[in-house]
Amino acid sequence: MGFKVYRLSIAWSRIFPNGDDETANEEGLAYYDRVFDECAKYGIEPLVTLSHFEVPMGIVKKYNGFSDRRVIDLFVRYTTTVMERYKDKVKYWLTFNEINFGMMPHGSLSVLGMLDEGTQNHKEAIDNPKERMQALHHVFIASARTVIEGHKINPEFKIGNMIAYLTFYPLTPKPEDVLKTQHDDNIINNLCGDVQVFGEYPYFAKKYMKEIGLELKIEDGDMEILKEGTIDFYTFSYYMTNCLSVTQGTELTMGNLMGGQKNPYLETSDWGWQIDPVGLRYTLNKLYDRYHIPLMVVENGFGADDVIEEDGSINDDYRIDYIRKHVVAMNDAVEDGVDLIGYTTWGPIDLVSAGTGEMKKRYGFIYVDKDNDGNGTLDRKRKKSFFWYKDLIASNGKNID
Repeated sequence: MGFKVYRLSIAWSRIFPNGDDETANEEGLAYYDRVFDECAKYGIEPLVTLSHFEVPMGIVKKYNGFSDRRVIDLFVRYTTTVMERYKDKVKYWLTFNEINFGMMPHGSLSVLGMLDEGTQNHKEAIDNPKERMQALHHVFIASARTVIEGHKINPEFKIGNMIAYLTFYPLTPKPEDVLKTQHDDNIINNLCGDVQVFGEYPYFAKKYMKEIGLELKIEDGDMEILKEGTIDFYTFSYYMTNCLSVTQGTELTMGNLMGGQKNPYLETSDWGWQIDPVGLRYTLNKLYDRYHIPLMVVENGFGADDVIEEDGSINDDYRIDYIRKHVVAMNDAVEDGVDLIGYTTWGPIDLVSAGTGEMKKRYGFIYVDKDNDGNGTLDRKRKKSFFWYKDLIASNGKNID
């Protein structure tokens, strides 16, 4: 396809199988050597996420994840091990994937590695907000220390964050709707971003901590670490937008692990995700206005039930249309003055949807023969979007039609 960048994640447990092993697993390290060497062969820049919803189960069971402060040291040992190993092969790093899911109950396990023994359904996890927020503080420290140590290992490293950006609009001009939108945007999106970009908790965090009854345990040196370990660039996922309202009974729609009120001006996918390329331009401008550091869109894509035609083709024009409009929106944002340095889709090859657990909800440019029940050959077939996106890359975005 001619990709110039490959976003991938190193699995902590591939390097330290239990998370707290005395020595690193050489086989795991050698595996990623081969991955990065293969990327270099084709001129592909690796963009490596260090923790992507895969805290080792040994850490979950023994420490209850980042609720235990000792896990900070274990994480930094892992990250410095791989950064030292690949210091001449990888330049761009992200610390925690969609770190702001730690602000919500369903992020307890995925981001923080915490699992209440009574939880039966992970989408409805038993939640302790105070413990979760304390664990998130430990994650902030782990991220900042990784930035600090990474820059020592190789001053040329560019180390960023990753936010699941959930763009909200007020459903109506009603002041209460506007105020709710501002509040939820601050808590869900901005709190984590502010800590990682500015190196300090924003003003509204104090009230939020008070509301959940938490007096954050901040040890000596923590705030200095946050201030020193700020990120070099800001990355985020963007799929859709939602509306918010204080009024009950309005029509709802789905989204990336969080839904909202339906926007009457937008079309939706078969899974109820609202399609809003203009919202991406708005989000990019909003973020650059707030942070003034380079931005990257590292997740954006369209989940659909792709159909193989009688002649064997897969004509996913809807995916081409979705990505085309979002690329146009990014071009418009660059014209607005936004420093946008990259874009990666989710994802190049069909995979199991994290949101619904389905193969049927396909994202790739390449079709994989496997269904929801696990039947299929795993054979791969190029979709129409494959050829369109290949041409888009080769023209550096010029051949948009």
